[in-house]
Amino acid sequence: MNRNAAWLVGVGLLGVGAVLGGAAALSGLGSPAQPARASAPKEQPDTPPRREIPALPPAKPVVGEIRFGSKEARPRTPGALRLATYNVENLFDEVDDPTLNGEQDDLPMAKPAPQREAIAAAIRAVDADVIALEEIESKDALVWFRDLYLSDLGYEYVESIDAGDDRGIENGVLSRFPISNARTWVGMELGGVHPDTYGDRGAANWMAGQVLKFRRTPLCIDITVPAGTDLGGVRVDEPFAFTLFALHHKSGSGSGYWREAEARKVVELIGEVATKEPGRAISVVGDFNSTPADAVLGVYREAGMLDTLASRVVGGAAGAAFVTHASERTIDFVLVNQALGARVVPNSAFVFGTMILPKGADYRSVAPPPGYGSDHFPVVVDLMAAGPLPADGGKDRAKVSASE
Repeated sequence: MNRNAAWLVGVGLLGVGAVLGGAAALSGLGSPAQPARASAPKEQPDTPPRREIPALPPAKPVVGEIRFGSKEARPRTPGALRLATYNVENLFDEVDDPTLNGEQDDLPMAKPAPQREAIAAAIRAVDADVIALEEIESKDALVWFRDLYLSDLGYEYVESIDAGDDRGIENGVLSRFPISNARTWVGMELGGVHPDTYGDRGAANWMAGQVLKFRRTPLCIDITVPAGTDLGGVRVDEPFAFTLFALHHKSGSGSGYWREAEARKVVELIGEVATKEPGRAISVVGDFNSTPADAVLGVYREAGMLDTLASRVVGGAAGAAFVTHASERTIDFVLVNQALGARVVPNSAFVFGTMILPKGADYRSVAPPPGYGSDHFPVVVDLMAAGPLPADGGKDRAKVSASE
């Protein structure tokens, strides 16, 4: 997601003659829970190279709009933990990482201060106890961002581990409750190889015949809400714990096969957790780069994962409230297994709308509007951690509405 880089080129801040673009090569081999970013360069990209694009003229100012999601966050539920996911679109700090250079140089990708402020305002508005953040540069960058903009929100616990992406983006988590057992699976093989062609047009696949691996490994952590915690005036009598997978599936319209392979592997990892601890509450959240009707979401549903916004409306004015990306797609989700689904507060899930370009505006020729932070919107849900469980027990949340 190099839109931010494209805008920066457009306003002349990058001082380069071409827009950064193209999909990066799949990262090198690794092992679970590796803290260091070490990715070997690939001889070929994972998609055909794009032609060079001439430098853009100075971007024109534009007034943004909140066209999707809810303009106000829903009230918190007493006794509930609020869980959210938010792709913050290249949250890079202003410190140069010497391991990233050339086309992957991180310094030109530093998130502009106005966009960081907008991201922080959205996080502050949804007020999640645990929020997964995709497209984080590093744990250091996330701590820097927290300390600069969110120091008063109680996010004492922070995690982000190398995801194996040679562009340097990771999946991170901010939490008000203790995090433990953090792990990743850099370089894990998914089974099978890349096909000969890429996309509907049958373009030659630069990765043809190579072993499929995670494009970006999920981050998996355990969250524990201690006994005695006050959640909106309701005391937690017994510790409440769950396992969280924060992920960012491979992007690209021609990468459906890759995303499906990633989803199947994540389902295997979920199964390992559930086998080790039957009845364990588990959630999978993040940027799936897939819509509700895509096969990727089907992989999760078939494994018993429940979509906390499965009752969403599609299309029209009502459907706009459930869009999670500026491209007018729903591609970000909070999924839960049956054990955690029993704790979902009915009608608590929502998409929080943030500022984006007005309809019809071309991001390549206009600057990000004031208040813009990301091309994704936060997805939020409340989970009962104290007091009685919801009466419906999470039933029917695995179903997809007929219009999807």
